[in-house]
Amino acid sequence: FGTPTTSFFICTFWMIKSLYRIGEKQRAIDMFENVLKHSNHLDLFSEGIDLASKRLLGNFPQAYSHLALIDVAMVLNDTY
Repeated sequence: FGTPTTSFFICTFWMIKSLYRIGEKQRAIDMFENVLKHSNHLDLFSEGIDLASKRLLGNFPQAYSHLALIDVAMVLNDTY
């Protein structure tokens, strides 16, 4: 399929959670902090992002993206 040009936020958050769970904790934290920079001015996320332009794509705001964000935040905080 070639090199991806877009990314779904929910998949990115799943990857961060997986990295953390396999012991790549600092990498996961760094990636999480980087992803947070790509929300809009209200700290909301859409369904996905164009990797080149950083433009938010798809449904907005996207509940699944936010649920995954909350899930990862809890894991990174070692609360579950």
